Amino acid sequence: MHTVEKIGGTSMSDYSSVRDNIILNKQRCKPYGRIFVVSAYAGVTDRLLEHKKSGKPGVYGLFSAGMEDGSWLREFEDLHTALREINAALFAELDLLDQANDFLKARMDEARRCLLGLQTLCQHGHFSLASHLNTVREMLASIGEAHSAWNMAALLRRDGVNACFVDLTGWRTRQHLTLDERIEEALNKLDVETQLPIVTGYAHSRHGLMSTFDRGYSEMTFSRLAVLSQASEAIIHKEFHLSSADPRLVGEVNAVPIGRTNYDVADQLANLGMEAIHPRAAKGLRQSKIPLRVRNTFEPDHAGTLITTDYCSDTPCVEIVAGCKGVYALEIFDQDMVGNIHDYDVEVLKVIKRFKAHIVAKDINANTLAHYLKSNLKTIKRIRAEIESQFPEAEIDQKKVAIVSAIGSDMKVPGILAETVQALAEKKISLLAVHQSMRQVDMQFVIDESDYESTVKSLHAAMVEVHDHGRAICLAS
Repeated sequence: MHTVEKIGGTSMSDYSSVRDNIILNKQRCKPYGRIFVVSAYAGVTDRLLEHKKSGKPGVYGLFSAGMEDGSWLREFEDLHTALREINAALFAELDLLDQANDFLKARMDEARRCLLGLQTLCQHGHFSLASHLNTVREMLASIGEAHSAWNMAALLRRDGVNACFVDLTGWRTRQHLTLDERIEEALNKLDVETQLPIVTGYAHSRHGLMSTFDRGYSEMTFSRLAVLSQASEAIIHKEFHLSSADPRLVGEVNAVPIGRTNYDVADQLANLGMEAIHPRAAKGLRQSKIPLRVRNTFEPDHAGTLITTDYCSDTPCVEIVAGCKGVYALEIFDQDMVGNIHDYDVEVLKVIKRFKAHIVAKDINANTLAHYLKSNLKTIKRIRAEIESQFPEAEIDQKKVAIVSAIGSDMKVPGILAETVQALAEKKISLLAVHQSMRQVDMQFVIDESDYESTVKSLHAAMVEVHDHGRAICLAS
């Protein structure tokens, strides 16, 4: 009976807290019987690829946009210097520091040679850079997790733990295995009762993890490790609790850990871009009936939030208020849509899929379709232009909005919708649209983007804070 545990990048950047609060937690008699999957240090993957939120290009973004100007190489060298500085802050012992820097240098030097070689190759007309970019992205992403995992294993060995570095990156491999095959190959060499495996969050696979999961690749590695090793529990250690709302919006005093919820709620959060775990990673855990626990690295005595398949709150309630800004409402009105709405919807969905915009919600009535899309303005304009060309008689409008959701494992409370609408009305917040499904797990409120923060605060005060939940809405065991 072992656990598979993932440590997030912000937590990884505080080694002492990881060691004392997670690895050598006083509640455990020994550190073994566990497998750890680690992320790159905070901000490193952003610099290797691109910033996850702002989109600012890192090494990959600069290389793919313009190899000739050399900006990617300058960023590469600056990043190498920054990673050496991380090493210097972690290793006081000169021999260990030299080993850490040698490991890092070998990876960085080889990646640089590959990129310079590809740059030269693609100057010839017979070779296209675009056909190699997925491989470049995977190679660069692997460096961050290899760096942090090697360091973690070395530091723990220094501190008396029999830790081993498990490299799933496939560096220099000649075997193009599936993800499951690569993980099983590594598992066959481990004895989790006497070793503490520190596994890279990136895993090389035949089909490429990032082409399917992009920045959710480490969660997929974590999930498949848990499923294939038949873990008793999967645990994610983050720098915050899975809370009833963003503490930065509602205040740390008012936000409360959820404690217990189900995978359905986790899916609703993922749809809003606030992932407890990537939906595809959650699917494997759910199907294998492996519970997922989200813990706060810096509050080790708190049991965190346990996510299971069959949990339903004893008393119907709102467990979390969450949302997203930067959503575009794309509304299509056409009198000819009456009686033919299916035909319109099929074509519109094809366009949205082609441009890879994420649908957060959708409205339909007799002659109008409205899709709420999470994407950038450039993509929205392209989608709109394509729809206008297919339906020249239609009236199309777009508006930047925000969506806030009240989510819970059971929200079958008579009058709850009226209560939430009243709470918003009292704050003079105008609703552009409201959605509530028959499954009673979430309510969505479409509002002006300028009302986002006040909407979250108002709903949280009316639906959560009034109950004074204490340490958690439902304490996890």
